Amino acid sequence: MAKVGIVLSGGGIRGIAHLGVLKALVNQGITFSHISGTSAGSIAGALFASGLDPEECLNIINRTKLLRFIRPAIGSLGLVDIQNTASLLKPYFPENLIEKLKIPLTVAVTNFSEGKLEYFTKGPVIQTILASSCIPGIFKPMMIDNKMYVDGGVLNNFPVEPLLTDCDFIIGSSCNHLKPIEKLTTFRSLVGRAGMMLINRDMEQKSAFCNILIEPKDMGMISAFDTKKAETIYWLAYEEALKTIKGNPLIKTLVGQTLN
Repeated sequence: MAKVGIVLSGGGIRGIAHLGVLKALVNQGITFSHISGTSAGSIAGALFASGLDPEECLNIINRTKLLRFIRPAIGSLGLVDIQNTASLLKPYFPENLIEKLKIPLTVAVTNFSEGKLEYFTKGPVIQTILASSCIPGIFKPMMIDNKMYVDGGVLNNFPVEPLLTDCDFIIGSSCNHLKPIEKLTTFRSLVGRAGMMLINRDMEQKSAFCNILIEPKDMGMISAFDTKKAETIYWLAYEEALKTIKGNPLIKTLVGQTLN
């Protein structure tokens, strides 16, 4: 049986795209032996790894208004405490342990205290995925074992590395594709595009480790905090995933050969 892993990038609200990608793959009969994610990708990955259908994960996010709580307060003089969202996630992770999830999950997190990248494969699910989503300068760092942790995307926004030794086949899901432009109209768009280019800086190198890369076009043009576009992002990613896998001989070889 082939061991199939999937890596889910960070990207704020755009992380909803991973749920659309997962839904398309699940509908094709693909099952996963490993998941690796950072930031929003770790949240999507954890919900899916708990045994929930991707569309139900989307419904949970909409129903709990989770994204409204993690959106930074414009004009706030202080940092937002992402820990406040933990209670919204508790019903979906009753044991709150990464090692108790139905699919093995690796979460990339930046250890801000020691200035290094760490991969979590065990420990508290909720605190770890929230730590991986703590954008510096917007959210207060999460404390885990008396150390400060922030967004995993600071040091690794596409954590494919943990899958390399354990998987026979790797699928990548990235939600930060940028389209070419001819001009910029605002300073905000300049800074936003520069930031996106920074987190995409090593995508070409890392995507080479993926047997298939699913990257919805122009997704990077959507603001990481545009919560009103959650449904749009999900379905755009779903359709893009269908286009990518349609007739792909590699996908066909996996159907019926993946681990249950």
